[in-house]
Formats: sequence, structure tokens, C-alpha cells
Amino acid sequence: MMRSAEAVLTANSYYEHSVRRPLSHGALIGDMSADVAVVGGGLAGLSAAIDLRKRGFSVALLEAENIGWGASGRNGGQALAGLACDMSVIEGELGRDIARQVWDMSIEAIDLIHERRREYKIACDWQAGYLSGAVNAKKARELANSVESMQSRYGYQQALIEARAVRAWIDSPRFVALAHDPKCGHLHPLKYTLGLSRAAASQGASIFENTRVTAISRDGRGYLVHSRDGLVRARYVLLAGNVYLDQLAPRLRSRIMPVGTYIVATEPIAGPRANALIPSRAAICDTNFVLDYFRLSADDRVIFGGRVSYSTATPMNLAQSMRARMLTVFPQLDDVAVTHAWGGFVDITMNRAPDFGRATELGDDVYYLQGFSGHGLALTGLAGRIVAEAIAGSATRFDCFARLSHRRFPGGRLLRTPALVAAMAWYRLRDLL
Repeated sequence: MMRSAEAVLTANSYYEHSVRRPLSHGALIGDMSADVAVVGGGLAGLSAAIDLRKRGFSVALLEAENIGWGASGRNGGQALAGLACDMSVIEGELGRDIARQVWDMSIEAIDLIHERRREYKIACDWQAGYLSGAVNAKKARELANSVESMQSRYGYQQALIEARAVRAWIDSPRFVALAHDPKCGHLHPLKYTLGLSRAAASQGASIFENTRVTAISRDGRGYLVHSRDGLVRARYVLLAGNVYLDQLAPRLRSRIMPVGTYIVATEPIAGPRANALIPSRAAICDTNFVLDYFRLSADDRVIFGGRVSYSTATPMNLAQSMRARMLTVFPQLDDVAVTHAWGGFVDITMNRAPDFGRATELGDDVYYLQGFSGHGLALTGLAGRIVAEAIAGSATRFDCFARLSHRRFPGGRLLRTPALVAAMAWYRLRDLL
């Protein structure tokens, strides 16, 4: 049901309409061998494939749909430092020193985007700059405290923009304070994902699309990764399918929850008018728990995301309801049409921290990357790099993340969604206080 609903949303994606996909890599037919079988053709799996090939491992990457079909090719396009959770979550569990290492790796994740853009000549509409926006006085104080804390504890500098200067950065009545981060930015996520796919193939990775993995089993020499028409014999396996792993690893599935998030794109706006909305053309996100995020595309559209769903059903009147949200931020766009409305599922964890580790239920050499919690455009690349390091025998950086504890969502298969809906209603109420 989840995939059939998403097929419609994918067809309506502005990103899909603004690229020309290359010819399909084709499905796996027959048996083959590889050092590493990668399950999932999104940013994490492709990143791992690139670094594994550079380290001399043979790689077979298996994607159930098309490259970038999931969140990697449909997200808001914001490449941000840090994690979806506050760094205090990491400090509280692993201590200040490990938290600093995790933070530094998240900065490396931004640098990695630029490294790969240059090395593989990936044209993906990069635009520097990110603004966090506070919508009331309480959140403005929290934002100021966050800016000060990140500078004093992590050496990370952002510029606090107080109320009198806000309209010079964003022509909106909604915000009372901003924080500007010049390191982060935004890009066209599907162009970037397809660029990584070309890079992985150029490095010699074998990529198969329309190849759904149906089972993983063991033999005396390693792992057998089964699809409908083929089989990969591998020494190592990487699960990078997030919410789309189905029943391949039930223990992992219970630790993440699929949450729908939705985006619209407007028709192109005249250049001067678009620039007047966000003069710096930075990506913007408010600081609410259930947040809105938006930016200008390279062709002067407003890309506006927000709203969440905890079922697999697409919200009714999606384009109209998202347009109404956009007009609370930019009421001056009431004469601008929405041309595309799409969405998809992100995989959240209970504590919003990423969940990386070894799927020991399947074997000690089966690794997984999941739980990016809507904050994965940059972090997925770093995750692919450090899991490649771990497979090559240097797991120090990977284990910084693997040490984080993660709980199952309460309520079991039938009740965990209603429990999450009730919790999110509470957080929405807190956003209003």
C-alpha cells in the first residue's frame, strides 16, 4: 500500500519533471558474486558503493524501484549540518568528546557533497546558506541560546538576526528572529542522487534497478541476497533501504517509523520578485517540532514542504492544503499557482538520532544505515563513507553511531501508529505555547 500511494506522489514530483533520467541499469537476472551487496539505491547506498569501490571491493547495488525513487530523490533539498536530534541527546548518552566527533562528522558530510560535486562534475543547483526561523518570542530566545551554545561548545558560528533585521533576510510576517548558517545550503536532490549513481557506475559498481531483494540467507562462504530473478553471493551486505526493507530485517523495522512529509512547487516567479522573498536565496526552516521548510529553486519556484502524516494514506487536497501553509509564510504569493505536489516517507527513530549498526539477526557482516529522521541529505553521504571504512576494517567512526541506543516504538504493529499520532499532537500543542 505504501509503495502504490508513493507511485502517484513520485509522478507529481517537480524533481522528476525537471530531470532526464538515464536509461535504466536493468534488473538482476541470474547469479553473480560481489564482495559487498548493497540493498537500496538512494544516497546512503550510492555513497557507500563509491567509497567501497575506491577501496577495491566489488559491489552489487540492488534497488527495488529506480535510483533515487525514495526520500533521496524527493526530499526538501536542504543540506544541513548536525542531526535531527539536538546534540544534547548524543552528549547525554556518549559524552561530550564523542558528541564532538559526531558533530565534526556532520560538518564533513557537507564538505563531502562539495568533494563529490567537483570530482564527478555533478550539476545539482547548489546554493549556499541556511536560515533557522523562530515564530514567537519564546522560540526566539531558544534560538539565541542554541546559537550561543553551538559556538561555545562546538566552535560552530552562526549569525543571530534579531527582529528589526528579519525582513531584510525574508519578506515574511511569520518570523521574529533568524539564525544564518553560511556553511549549509540546498540543492536539487534528484540531480545529486543521479550524479552519485553515475559516479558509482564509473567506479565499477554493478547497479541493478527494479530488483527487489526478497530474502537474505547464509551459506558457508558468506551471504546469499535473493531477488525474484537473481542472486548475489557476497561477503558483506549493507542494508540501506530505510523504510523500504519490508520484512528483510524485522528487528530493525521496529526501531523506525515511516512518516509522510509533503512538498509543493509553485510556477516560476519573475526573478526580482523571487529574490525579494529570500534575498540571500538561502534554505529556510522554522524551529517548530512539526516544521515547515522552504527554498527557491534554480528556476525561481518556491519549493515549500511541511505537514506530516503517520499513516500510509496521502492527505486529501494535498496541493491546496500545502498552498495554504505556504501563504501563512508568504501571503503575497496568493496569485501564484502551485504546479506540483508530492511527498514520501522518512524513517524516524524514537530519539531522532540516526540508527547505524550491524544486523546481527542476519549475520555479523550485515551492516545497516537507517533512522536519518528527515535530516539525511548530507548525513547519508557521510554514513556511506564510514560504513565503507568499517567493512574495510576501520570501524572507529562507524561505532560512534553504533553505540547509540534505540528503542522500539511502543504499541506493537497495530498500536504504534496511534501512539505516535497522540505524541505528535502534544508536540504541536507545545509549538503554539
